[in-house]
Amino acid sequence: MAVLLDIHSHVVPSGDDGVVSEDEGIELIKLAAARSTGALYATPHVWPIDGLDPQREATIRNAYERMRPRAAEAGVELWLGFEVTPAAARHDEDPTRYRLGELDAVLVEVPFRGSFDLPLRYGELAESAGLLPILAHPERSDAVLADPNHLRGARERGWLVQANGSSLLGHHGRAEKRLAWQLVRDGLVDLVASDGHRASRPPFLDDAFRALQHELGPGAEALVDGSALTRVRRSPALATG
Repeated sequence: MAVLLDIHSHVVPSGDDGVVSEDEGIELIKLAAARSTGALYATPHVWPIDGLDPQREATIRNAYERMRPRAAEAGVELWLGFEVTPAAARHDEDPTRYRLGELDAVLVEVPFRGSFDLPLRYGELAESAGLLPILAHPERSDAVLADPNHLRGARERGWLVQANGSSLLGHHGRAEKRLAWQLVRDGLVDLVASDGHRASRPPFLDDAFRALQHELGPGAEALVDGSALTRVRRSPALATG
């Protein structure tokens, strides 16, 4: 199996709905490593109202620095970024604060409810700061469920689209599964990630990769090996085996 790169997870404790301790996060990272994950981005939530206050940010970054060498011992390269939920308050902040590790990119949540204009406007802000927007799990958004063509405009601008492996496997509902596969077959997905949170929703990609292989054949690997990130990588590319 290919070495998998997971761009979206919640394995660093941050006070959100992800892991609650460093030990819990490391245990999940070890389990992910055993299932072929070689690189993992922790992406704590930046909530629309509360945002990311300096104290919370410092706590997250300190936990990450302690966890990174432990993850490396397990064979996983751990990076830190954030998952930004678009909101008016975020437009008063520098989006580079939320950069994904070594990438000139930012993970932008497509909210489950509300207009697609929210991530579109935040994506434009990120672009103006020199970052590439990566739209997270649009298959779970009511706006995209109603009109998948929203994503065509974003991808015409060169933005990336990330679908959840858990959506492809049907863990978020039939409509979400159907749309996730439609987006994959239409070539509108660049990355598949776990969006793993806790032991009940772990950061595993191997089962989704197998399903993609069954559907796409050799083309499946490009969705899970980080190939789409080459043009926004600021340091030498990670080995993808």
